[in-house]
Amino acid sequence: MKGSIGDLMKQAQQVQEKMEAAREKLANSEWEGQSGAGMVRVTMTGCYDVRRVKIDQLLMSEDREVLEDLLAAAVNDAVKKVEANSQQAMSGLASGFKLPFQL
Repeated sequence: MKGSIGDLMKQAQQVQEKMEAAREKLANSEWEGQSGAGMVRVTMTGCYDVRRVKIDQLLMSEDREVLEDLLAAAVNDAVKKVEANSQQAMSGLASGFKLPFQL
């Protein structure tokens, strides 16, 4: 039984190291959200920090409310992409984690 606990601790440490590496990779990655057929683009990191906002010059003549709505939609699109990629990166990290007993 003692060897089983030692093996379990090693596996837990390996999973923790993989998760930390995945978090770091996500933090350094960027995703772009868009709205208005690409007229508004928001670039966001895996930590949800907005790095860039690009607004097509044609939108500068639009009402302020239209521009605000398009900006919010682009941010929401970027957030969804970050979340989807985060879930994908983190899923499967613990696969292969073998417990020495049945749950």
